[in-house]
Amino acid sequence: MAVSGAKLRVLWSSDPYASRGRLVAEEDSPPRSAFRRDCDRVIHSTAFRRLRHKTQVFSFNEGDHYRTRLTHTLEVAQVARSIARALGLDEDLAEALALSHDLGHPPFAHAGERALNDCMKEQGGFDHNAQSLRVVTRIERRYARFDGLNLTWETLEGIAKHNGPLTDREGNGIGRYASTGLPHAFAAYNEQQDLELWSHAGAEAQVAAIADDIAYDVHDLDDGIRARMFTLDDLTTLPLVGDAVLEVRTLYPNLEMPRAVGEVLRRVITRFIEDVVLESENRAARSGVASAQDVRALGHPLVGFSPEVTRAEQALKGFLYPQMYRHARVERVMADAQQVVRDLFAHFLAHPHDMPPSWHDDLESLNDERLARRVTDYIAGMTDRYALDQHARFFDTTPDLR
Repeated sequence: MAVSGAKLRVLWSSDPYASRGRLVAEEDSPPRSAFRRDCDRVIHSTAFRRLRHKTQVFSFNEGDHYRTRLTHTLEVAQVARSIARALGLDEDLAEALALSHDLGHPPFAHAGERALNDCMKEQGGFDHNAQSLRVVTRIERRYARFDGLNLTWETLEGIAKHNGPLTDREGNGIGRYASTGLPHAFAAYNEQQDLELWSHAGAEAQVAAIADDIAYDVHDLDDGIRARMFTLDDLTTLPLVGDAVLEVRTLYPNLEMPRAVGEVLRRVITRFIEDVVLESENRAARSGVASAQDVRALGHPLVGFSPEVTRAEQALKGFLYPQMYRHARVERVMADAQQVVRDLFAHFLAHPHDMPPSWHDDLESLNDERLARRVTDYIAGMTDRYALDQHARFFDTTPDLR
């Protein structure tokens, strides 16, 4: 199936001119739609720039060519726009959601998230998706009339529901939140503006979520090969990926390795995108959705892989988990990184005035929980480099993460 060219907008796409609006009303910007403005605001945010120096899998000082959170985010945006365009959805909304989906990631990737979650366990834990919502609704301070970026309801909904519904109709946490309850940032913002956390998000948000999976699956393969954790030969038994390896070797038997890897990975991305487009169109036809609200009320995702490609994608994740994410080299570096985050949290909790002056507002009046959240917000916004620099200020020994 070819996926190219513009397509008429489908009835179940989100309409920027019928948006549910912003928490603080603003005048329109005639040259741009509401969703394009959201996208632009994310790009110009401080949190977005910091992604350049936040870990994806490998820390910044392990090499110049490994993905960072920023390059990963840009790749997610490219995949999301491709899928949205092919499906006739709103590309600007899909891009805004792709660009904002990791704004809440702390330094050192999921290792930093695990450390902050442990530090905040008495206050409900830490969740990077919830922190992304907190960044765009509270922490960013670039406008005179409001905190955050004052994004549209549809963008905020998509950030919150990046992994699907968060609650049941009664507001009880479901899935990963069934036992822990809803993260503070989700619950607090939902009191101001109902994001309908019990429903699925619109199609563009679902596109951004699956684009995230596609990007990190395929590009982590690239980084893993670059890091010599595995080779193309190790991928030959994987469904879909193995077919791409065989095709490239048949067509180009003497191709040097960097080109061979590139040829394999672009075929895998193309197959994933084509499958998502075809499967999503089939689901839409079967369900009869005729509006964005129909997509939310459907009760299951509209955008997704076919059963065959779902199995292939799960097999790929199953390969990457032990071969890369739990590789001894990655585990060693990330264990040191977690300790850096724990040390910083304990230090700033005990010495909050060691945070920059912009974080000192009402410090003396904060209770223990609010102070812990202030410290968490500060640390979560750090880049890897800044976290290590801060650690070196207050501790005698700081690890060399490589």
